[in-house]
Parts: sequence; structure tokens; C-alpha cells
Amino acid sequence: MTADSRASLDEIRDFHAKMMAAASNSSDERLEQAFRLVRREAFMGPGPWQIVVKGRHLETPSSDPAFLYQNVLVSLDKSKGINNGEPFLHAAFLGAVAPQPGEAVIQIGTGTGYYTAILSTLVAPGGHVHAVEVDEALANRTRDNLASFENASVICADATELELPQADLIYVSAGVVAPPISWLQALRLGGRIIVPWQANEKVGLAVLITRAKQGFSARALMPAYFIPCIGASDPMQTTKTPNGGEARSIQSVWLTRDRAPDETAVAIYRDLWFSNAGL
Repeated sequence: MTADSRASLDEIRDFHAKMMAAASNSSDERLEQAFRLVRREAFMGPGPWQIVVKGRHLETPSSDPAFLYQNVLVSLDKSKGINNGEPFLHAAFLGAVAPQPGEAVIQIGTGTGYYTAILSTLVAPGGHVHAVEVDEALANRTRDNLASFENASVICADATELELPQADLIYVSAGVVAPPISWLQALRLGGRIIVPWQANEKVGLAVLITRAKQGFSARALMPAYFIPCIGASDPMQTTKTPNGGEARSIQSVWLTRDRAPDETAVAIYRDLWFSNAGL
């Protein structure tokens, strides 16, 4: 292969966008467009970059952005174990929650804002992304990186203690033992939250929860492991822990104050519980 026949960076970005669209399992053409428009290198800081492979950090040979357009984790803060997130997994998250123009989104855990920018693109026109990041340095980087995205705002705060605005979608990028009930209460009717549920050390699942008139439906989607969410990762709030099969069987979530756990409960926490029965 000659140098002239090698793919250009634009071609590499285009193919990456096509891979993300395929990984999303969605027919929404806007997903591919969003991944094509938002350039990953603009959110990763100057290269060369640290690529995370099975806990090991490998430095890219150069600052060529082509190294970023793969299904790889890019380290953002090695000391804290924070990375940009696996593109295929986030594409699947986005396909599952299907952000729509005009929707209000809360993102919990921004990293440096790459997926915030994707969400911002998908809810335009008319929508807004309220991005919450507990790490001040990351929040500042996200704010700088999103300067040109007028429908996105960033706040440095603990999302488990924050009074959240009403939302159509809550997109969580940190693992929780159980979602705080304040997150569920922030959902409008028909609103959904996707959250990495770290039920125990062996069970990590992405869970899609949707608010209905009579409660919250729930569905386990795929394996997902994220760094713990500050304020929502205390195993001491658990009174019943599910095994893998039980965790995958969930169909609904109930607030304990509204309905006491019954024989359908597969996971019980201080403020809510998961049931294997539908609404």
C-alpha cells in the first residue's frame, strides 16, 4: 500500500461514525451524523494519549488523531482511573435511550465532555444538556470543551445531593449500587434513565428505567462496569443483593415509601427495590 492510498483522517472519522451507528443498534441516522460531527481529539487534550487496555496504559506512538478512532478507552486521569469511556458501549447506551430534539437531558459524570457534546447534538434544536461533574478539574475541562455548544451547561457538584431539574433523559456515566430516588423523581412521565448498576462485585449491568403513570419499568441491557459514582456506591444500603440471573430478570423499580418489597423483589435497598414483575 502506498502512502497515497492510505485512508485520510476524514475517511477514518467517517468509518468510525459508521461503526458507532452500527454499535448503537439504532436506525436513527442522526447518531452517525453526531459521531461524525463531534471530533474526539478535541476532548482528549494534547497527544500522544494513554490508551487503556485491560488495566494497562499504552501511549500512542504519536499525536495522530487516527489512534482515537477505535473502540478504545482513553485515559483522562490515570491516578483516579478515569477514562473517556468505551465508544461501542456509549453508542449502545445512546441507541437504547434514543435522545430526541427538544429534550431536556441530565448527564451525570462528564469526563471531559465528549459524550456530552454527542448528547447536545442529538437533542438540538430546542433541547438542553445539564452536565454534572463532581471532579472540579474535569468539570472545568468539560466547560472549556463545550464552549461552542450553546445548549449545554456544566455544573461542578455531587449529583446525588443536587436538586435536579425535570428531565426527559438522565444519562449516567458512573457505577451505582442503586440509583438515588431523586434521580427517578426528576424524570418526566415517559422519561428514562440509563445507569450502570453495580449490584455487587460480580454483577455490572446497564439498566434502562422508564417512568410510567403507575411506577417505573426497568430492563437490564448489557454488561457495563464504570468507576463508582460518589454518593451512590455504598453497599451498606443493600438489604438484598441479586445474583447475575436475578439482576437480569428485573422488570420494575419501586420506591419503598410507595410500596414495600414483596416476594418479587430481587434487590432491596434503603429507598427502593427492583422487582422481577412488571408494572
